[in-house]
Amino acid sequence: MGTHPLLKSIVPMVESIANTFGKNCEVALHDLSSPQSPIIAIANGHVTGREKGSPLPDVIQKALKSDSLEDMINFKNKSRDGKILKSSAIFIKDENGRPVGCLTINIDISEFILVKNTLSEFCEISEPSEENKESYTGSVSDVLESIVNTTLESFGKPVNFMTKEEKVQIVKMLDAKGTFLIRGAVDYVAKILCVSRYTIYNYLDEIRVGEDFGKY
Repeated sequence: MGTHPLLKSIVPMVESIANTFGKNCEVALHDLSSPQSPIIAIANGHVTGREKGSPLPDVIQKALKSDSLEDMINFKNKSRDGKILKSSAIFIKDENGRPVGCLTINIDISEFILVKNTLSEFCEISEPSEENKESYTGSVSDVLESIVNTTLESFGKPVNFMTKEEKVQIVKMLDAKGTFLIRGAVDYVAKILCVSRYTIYNYLDEIRVGEDFGKY
């Protein structure tokens, strides 16, 4: 099956949009008739590491399985190497309302997050207030996600800008909260920090050896 005429007409827009927003803006056009290798045009693929022929992102696959398919505009996303992305997905439908393609836009805002956090810290003014307390409700996976997200936000630095020492510090903060007592926590944290599960175990060994040494 050839490329749908609607998608052919959109191909030139891919480079145009990317050039408008610069090198941190990835634009990709997906042909939904070819789920195994749907990207037929892409610009600035270095943002997510994708290229022509790359498979459909999980977030798009999940959307296609939903009862009501709607465009996803301006949502927070993350690349495999930890970049924080501002993303949108626009579905292209034929005259019968059937989705034939999807235009995705991913803007790497990691550097802007760094600047934002630096400015927030600079402008912060101490005021008397009640002590903030973390409160978690929901399923175990929701609790785990909430703890990790809260810890990362308090650290104030995107994962792809973190050094090894900073990732160790994140693991230490999570360990102090008992995070790794939760089933699946090691694999989840490894995915979020873009390292292997064995690296997390090494970090934990390093932390605990250091704590034991400090007792003597």
